[in-house]
Amino acid sequence: MVCLHTCPFEQPGAGDAGGMNVYVRELARALVRRDWSVHVTTLGTLGRQQVEPGIVVDHVDVGLPRTKESLAAALPAVTERLLARHREEADLLHAHYWLSGVVGLHLAAAGDIPLVHTMHTMALVKNAHRGAAQRLEPEQRAAAERRIAAAADRLIVNGASEAADLVRYYAADPDRVDVVPPGVDLGVFHPDREADHDDAGRVARPVTGGPVPGPLRVVLAGRMQRHKGPQVLLHALARLRTDRPDIALDVRIIGAASGTDLDLPTLVRALGLTDTVRLEPPVPPDRLAAAFRAADVVVMPSAHESFGLVALEAQACGTPVIATDAGGLAEAVRDGETGVLVPGRDPGAWAAALARLHDDPAGRAALAARAAVHARAFTWDRTAARTEVAYRRALNRG
Repeated sequence: MVCLHTCPFEQPGAGDAGGMNVYVRELARALVRRDWSVHVTTLGTLGRQQVEPGIVVDHVDVGLPRTKESLAAALPAVTERLLARHREEADLLHAHYWLSGVVGLHLAAAGDIPLVHTMHTMALVKNAHRGAAQRLEPEQRAAAERRIAAAADRLIVNGASEAADLVRYYAADPDRVDVVPPGVDLGVFHPDREADHDDAGRVARPVTGGPVPGPLRVVLAGRMQRHKGPQVLLHALARLRTDRPDIALDVRIIGAASGTDLDLPTLVRALGLTDTVRLEPPVPPDRLAAAFRAADVVVMPSAHESFGLVALEAQACGTPVIATDAGGLAEAVRDGETGVLVPGRDPGAWAAALARLHDDPAGRAALAARAAVHARAFTWDRTAARTEVAYRRALNRG
């Protein structure tokens, strides 16, 4: 696997690490369970490490800061460096994200082996859904993704909406696109709350639902950039405070320190929410799962997601999700069954959705129960099995 700008074994929510890290790491582990050996090439200064049985991570030092911007600016030189040192005998390459896909095209050609590529996000799709304050993705990226879409042996996407986007925006051949939903670690993300306490030492919310004991507990987790919508949530909370002063709120934004295009502390103060909102750093998976279980609702006001792994993990914990009715979120969350889909990102609509869940504890409990059942269908072993089908198709390319 090629995953250049971030190592899959880094803490999600820190720097450029996010859902893709979870995806690559858990897919690698599941493939090993299916008797594959996985070699991950990334950038860094740690050298070669066997991080787990069957998984080797090779951190290649190219003398650059490991950021998307620096890698994009020096991509030809990085490609040449990796071509010069890449001597692994591999049956197949699987590249993740466009930076890795560009290098993957060259490595696959040099080794005469198939290339499978997962976009994770796409420039033209992000541009189509960007807000007024968001900058356009560079043409360099869009052009590279067009080349990858045209040349990769197989293209893996998370859901049907992403497959349609790949065909619509990049003219990808639908016969080379494989839909492989991500999974969730059900050993970590599960509804059993008996031993959970949140960071304030409180026992998680009751398993049986019922009236909220105290404030409505809301969690937003991830890499807090503008397209993830933390500003939408904050403005919705301010609206809710004005329109429904009877609703007490306890809001945690986990991963708040990872944003690069938002000043969340200033916005929280400006909206008068310092007594309501806690801005917290990223946490390990077990603590994230405990936070989801302690919440009454998890929110995802993203402009667009290829799938929305956080939504799946939250539902696996038996917590309903309010998400934007866009992209893969509309597939991850079943509107009215496991959560609520909000059309668009108008803060008033989001405030209304929060108020509805607050006012209907029985309905909220029913959503929670169905959410846990829904998420059980998504496992990383299932993801690996479907990925293996894509690999076989690539290996049998004729």
